[in-house]
Amino acid sequence: MENKKNKEKKQFTILGMSIWRVFAYFIIYSILGYLIETLFGIVTKGVIESRQSFLYGPFCAIYGLGAVIMIGLLQYFKKNNFSLFFGGFLIGSVIEYLVSLFGEMILHVKWWDYSNMPLNLNGRICVYFSIFWGILAIFLMTYINKKVDILIDWAKGKFKIRLLKTITILVIIFMALDCLFTAVALRMFYARIEYSGLVNIQNGEQYLMDYEKIQETPGVQEFIDKYINDEKMLKTFPNLKVTDVNGNIVLIRDLYPQIQPYYVKLFTPKNRIIYVEQVN
Repeated sequence: MENKKNKEKKQFTILGMSIWRVFAYFIIYSILGYLIETLFGIVTKGVIESRQSFLYGPFCAIYGLGAVIMIGLLQYFKKNNFSLFFGGFLIGSVIEYLVSLFGEMILHVKWWDYSNMPLNLNGRICVYFSIFWGILAIFLMTYINKKVDILIDWAKGKFKIRLLKTITILVIIFMALDCLFTAVALRMFYARIEYSGLVNIQNGEQYLMDYEKIQETPGVQEFIDKYINDEKMLKTFPNLKVTDVNGNIVLIRDLYPQIQPYYVKLFTPKNRIIYVEQVN
């Protein structure tokens, strides 16, 4: 009995959560984020399009990462809904800013841009979405995460913990490999864009060097043409943006009008019809 207690005391935790639970939260909320983003795309655009973070898995990693950090840090703001809102507003904004910065510096991806929205900071965060993070924090801690904990506890009672941990680790490994492969694929995609002359990307010289290496390596071009061609990249990342040498933000799908950037079109939103009429 004492050995069991000592083992529990020695268990390493992150923000008060076990490593296994942190990974489980990350996976569950990444999948939930993917579903939410997909529904958002249907409602606002009338299309079923990819809203995932990586090339293959149904994950929106910012939701997973954001949920893990918020669940851990919001423990210090649980006094009432007002404190939860403040904590979510602050923590969510910091997470969103850092994820945006990470995407641009490491993966060279511009996932979103709030430059045209009022009260934004470097286009990475804006007050409207920060308010959303605050509201989400209240629902996350008072309702959503309680349901997720019930799901996790149900799984622990239904299946052997060793099996659950093995599955969790395998999914985390898959996500890590998917992330690394996505980073390489995006760099190759940017190299093709720069070489095509459709837009001059910042640091384009490095991308041209990458393109030359691709051409010189046997089998690589054939692999790219089959698995990570332009259509695959645009269908997976339909809202991908780059910054050109003049500092302008370019929506990549506009460079390839011949490629349909979504999977299925369900309807045309009314607000889009109104917009077209106003332009005409």
